[in-house]
Amino acid sequence: MSKKTLNSKNLEALGAECLAELLLEVSIGSAAIKRRLRLEISHNLGPLELAREVRKRLASLRKSKSFVGWRRRKALVKDLSMQNDMITKKIAVQDPIIAFELLWEFMDLAPSVYSRVDDNCVEVDQVFRNALMQLGDIGPHVELDQSLLTAKILDSLINNDFGVFDDLIGLLAPTLGSEGLCLLKEKVLDYSQTSSKRGSKEHAALEFLRDLRSERLSYQRNYQDELVRVCLQEIARAQGEIDEYISYYSEEDLVRPYIAEKIAKLLLAANRAEDALTILNGTNHGEQIHGNVEWDMLYIACLTALGRFYDAQDHRRRRFEQTLTPIFLKDYLNGLPDFEDIEAEDAAKKQVQKYENVHNALSFFLDWPDLAAAAHLIKSRATELSGEFEEMFALAADTLQEKHPLAAIVLRRTIIEKILKDRNFSRYTIVANHLMDCVALDLDIVDYGSLEPHQSYFLRLRKEYQLKGPQWDRVD
Repeated sequence: MSKKTLNSKNLEALGAECLAELLLEVSIGSAAIKRRLRLEISHNLGPLELAREVRKRLASLRKSKSFVGWRRRKALVKDLSMQNDMITKKIAVQDPIIAFELLWEFMDLAPSVYSRVDDNCVEVDQVFRNALMQLGDIGPHVELDQSLLTAKILDSLINNDFGVFDDLIGLLAPTLGSEGLCLLKEKVLDYSQTSSKRGSKEHAALEFLRDLRSERLSYQRNYQDELVRVCLQEIARAQGEIDEYISYYSEEDLVRPYIAEKIAKLLLAANRAEDALTILNGTNHGEQIHGNVEWDMLYIACLTALGRFYDAQDHRRRRFEQTLTPIFLKDYLNGLPDFEDIEAEDAAKKQVQKYENVHNALSFFLDWPDLAAAAHLIKSRATELSGEFEEMFALAADTLQEKHPLAAIVLRRTIIEKILKDRNFSRYTIVANHLMDCVALDLDIVDYGSLEPHQSYFLRLRKEYQLKGPQWDRVD
């Protein structure tokens, strides 16, 4: 490797004095680099000094009111991640108590940050989600006052407007221990008895009329009831009290597949496969028919745990036939004796070729993968293809064009014709690009079969859609 290559070894050779000068130079005009350098200098002075610098930055971020658009979002996420790293990777190593406190302060920063960014900011969500997970990692290494900790947990959940503290109880269960969980349960029950309404000094009739006129108060009461339920559920789950956990759900809740799924996972983990299967069988199966793979995998796991191998295989086979989800077929084939799996795979692929939804069938062959089968499907059912699936077709064409150029042409033509029929003039450049790809593929095709050869196809398009101009001359 050249001595001029920009790497750590070559930079070290410059010496500390030279590097220091260079860092000062590159930090000019860059607030982010300056902050990072100050944090690193503070780290050398000990965890207390670094914690002081982090707190200063968190306070500054909390006070800021300016809106953060998409251009500045990356810088904000980088800044937040840097503060989080200082807490979890540097301070936590030397002083986990300070790190735990700081990390909570970091989480409390969320409302002020979310008020300044666009909705559905995934990057920001991930930063706070990571911080929450790290809060659970650091907790067991810290001796904390259980009364103060449980009060802090409950307060954070009550004011959890942006959902950043979701799953807090489960994550901090190892920190709380049995005693802490019991204390938290007491506090939650005490909170359930507090009124979300104004004081009841007014006459009951007046209070009733006020409630009728105030949706806000009704919402507050509903929010409180739901929060209490969720908290008690999470505590019960952390304590291993599965039946108590289930008891907080209504009969209407239990028929919902996603709820039954959560419960069944707990029961299966507790070696209660029969109970888990009963829960799953009691759900509204209409929802899971449309492709809830995780639900089905859990159902199969229950059957397997009960030794019902053939029932598990039958479920895999039926769900594959319904959804064409590859994992069901793979697991089904893996459960067959040697040589039988080859015949079964061939039979399954023949079924896929005839599957009602040609786009689902194509998706299966691409995912499996079986490009030859995908190519055959495309050519044999070309008239059923819809240009609405442009993204899938474009990717599939790129995948198929080397060994199956005619199939790739069919897909590109489908995209082309959809854009032309829609008269989407702004996307005509895409049409031209696909046509140029067809020109290149045409060189590898000897026989178009029943399909129209490229030259006559293009001339027809040009006449039908009056394609005039330099870009079409280039295609011609």
